[in-house]
Amino acid sequence: MTTLYTTDHEWLKIDGDVATIGITNYAQEQLGDVVFVELPKVGRSVKKAEAAAVVESVKAASDVYAPITGEVLEVNETLGTEPALVNSDAGGAAWFFKLKIADKSELDGLMDEAAYAAHTA
Repeated sequence: MTTLYTTDHEWLKIDGDVATIGITNYAQEQLGDVVFVELPKVGRSVKKAEAAAVVESVKAASDVYAPITGEVLEVNETLGTEPALVNSDAGGAAWFFKLKIADKSELDGLMDEAAYAAHTA
């Protein structure tokens, strides 16, 4: 499984032709205490850079963008009742949605962990 990152602070864990997407620990730290998460509908097609979800904190609301084009296969229903999970486990249990990857070439423009660490330094 490969993990990639966007300049907008989303992560993608790639497993075959499915990408699991969430926000990075850096992003949740910037947001503060997360109080609400709005997820996309299963079956929705999203285009790269399109707003796919919303995360709201006590400080601000922020869009979560689709880092690649694809179809939403699954959403993390737990975030509806436990949005604070984003603060405690942003890179793991607090994933937002899973996409069926439409075009693997879109992964080429994303960062690996070292590049993302440099980006946020």
